[in-house]
Parts: sequence; C-alpha cells; structure tokens
Amino acid sequence: MRRCTACAVDVEGAWSRCPLCAAKLAGDPSPSPLPAAPLRFSRRRVLRALFAASLALILGSFAAQLFFRADPSGIGALRFVWLGIASMWLVVLMAVRQRRNPAKGTVSLVVLVGLVCSYWDYLTGWHAWSLTYAVPIVCASAIIALFITVQLMRIEAGEHVVYSVLAVTLGLVPIVFLVLGWVTHPLPSAICGVLSLMLLILELVRGAEMRHELAKRLNL
Repeated sequence: MRRCTACAVDVEGAWSRCPLCAAKLAGDPSPSPLPAAPLRFSRRRVLRALFAASLALILGSFAAQLFFRADPSGIGALRFVWLGIASMWLVVLMAVRQRRNPAKGTVSLVVLVGLVCSYWDYLTGWHAWSLTYAVPIVCASAIIALFITVQLMRIEAGEHVVYSVLAVTLGLVPIVFLVLGWVTHPLPSAICGVLSLMLLILELVRGAEMRHELAKRLNL
C-alpha cells in the first residue's frame, strides 16, 4: 500500500499522488477498494454509428458534386466536409473515453476551430468562407455527434438537458451570422439551425422524465 509522508496516511488503489495534498506517494500500489464499474454502453456500437454517419456525409458530398459546378465557387461547402467529420469524431471520442466533460469539450472545440478559421480567412483577405461554411459545418457536425452520444451512450436525463441546450446554442450561432448578413450563402447556416431544432424536439418528446428534469432545472 502506498503512503503519503506529508499527510501521514495510507492510500489504497493505483494512485501515484496523494488525493489530499497531491504529493508523490511512496511504496507499492495496492488493489483498489472500489469495484470496477462496467460501461453502460457498447463502444463498438458507438463507433459503428460514428463510422456510418461519416460515410453518409462523404457519400452525400460526392452526390452533391453532381448538382454543382466543378469550380471552387460552386462547391464551397463541400471543401469543408473533412473538417466536419474530424470534429464529429473528436466530440464522440471525448465522450467515449470520458477524459473530460464532453459538453465543455464540444464548446471548446467549436470555439477553437471557429477562431482559427476566422483568423485564416482574415489573413487571406476575408472572403467570409469561415462564417459561411466552416463554422456552420463544425457546429452541425457537433450536433450530429451530440445526437450519437445521447442516443447510444445511455446518458441520464439530467445530462440530456445539458446536451439539448448545447445543441440549440450551437445551432443559433450560424443563424446569428445569417441574420446579420455576414455569410455569402444561407444554406449551411440554415441546415445547422434545423439540425439543432430536430435534436431539441427529439429530446422533448422523450417523455415525462425529460420534461420533469427540464422543469426542475428551470425552477418551474
């Protein structure tokens, strides 16, 4: 069993540092006194759904190219499909690995990607592609990832509210850009808004438990 010389306490489990003072522990680790909690979801099922969603986006982008011109101005949104797929994988993998708060990590990812794309757009002369395509596609991909997370990972009702509010927030960001006239094409922003609304409706129709949790958080 490991021991913290600073606190003069024994620490069970595979701790490397003292949970009280964060000092380095001495001695050999002992078995954890707590039972290992099994996963409440199938990782294989989540990854299968994530792969299917990615494949659908790729095939959809290929099909869309049949209806647009081959020059860059005709397929502006399609050039950012890879960015959306990467964002979707990152959000779901954060939730599966449980290394951080998935909701907080999703917001951080969207903000970071949005700022990087906007700065890149600014450096190249500001053609508004970041607000027109990159940000809506990243937000829409995050909403799809949230849907996969909520449906397949057996998230509790209280967490459903967090994900629903986050989805609505992500959907409103491109809509604000559209209302302010900061975009050159309305379709990506509109699709993102529709996706957020669909996820919210799916959450609200889950039943009395969901409505009760929402009323409790809003003090209604």
